[in-house]
Amino acid sequence: MTMTRKIGRARDASIDARILAVARRHLSAYGYERMSLAAVAEEAGTSRPALYRRWPGKAELAAAAVATLEEPGQDAPTGDPFADLVAELADFQNAVSRPGRMSLVGTMLQDTTTPDVLARYRARVIAPRRRRLHAILDTARRRGLIDADADLEVAVTLCTGNWYARALAHDQPPEHWPQRTAALVWRAVGGQHPADADGGVAPEARKAQKLI
Repeated sequence: MTMTRKIGRARDASIDARILAVARRHLSAYGYERMSLAAVAEEAGTSRPALYRRWPGKAELAAAAVATLEEPGQDAPTGDPFADLVAELADFQNAVSRPGRMSLVGTMLQDTTTPDVLARYRARVIAPRRRRLHAILDTARRRGLIDADADLEVAVTLCTGNWYARALAHDQPPEHWPQRTAALVWRAVGGQHPADADGGVAPEARKAQKLI
């Protein structure tokens, strides 16, 4: 007698995507503690049983939602560390200015946010950005463009920390924030504005010089 294996319905990937998109939005709007799985399922147009078949609880869903955050970062380094620093900060500004992104940062700072969700956010969003900023400044240090003993750990924090400080103070970022911040950090670590091949000042450096 031949046994026929029963095949269940294939999982609908579109439902997964809708649930995760709604979960990201709810995390940003309400924070982890107030995020409701029932509300997420309703807005995603599915049922709670369908949601629970995919993620057994709120912590798992929130962690999965955070893991889908898109932080593509910049292209390969151009060979000009100062220009790369400006470009990385411009990318950061674009990312953090997306709807709900600052609220999501606040959610990650709440005591009620589970360690796994926070760890996913750090690994997906914070760590890659810090690695790229550190690599840019380390390249400048190895090339003798900034001080050999420059404190890169503090410099990396300065790059993005002033954005969050302004947000807490309800102070809008100034015009040309990436160029101005790059110029300030560059000088703080002992850098001179890089020269181009003709001995002049590179375009991004000229722009920054005029703005600060």
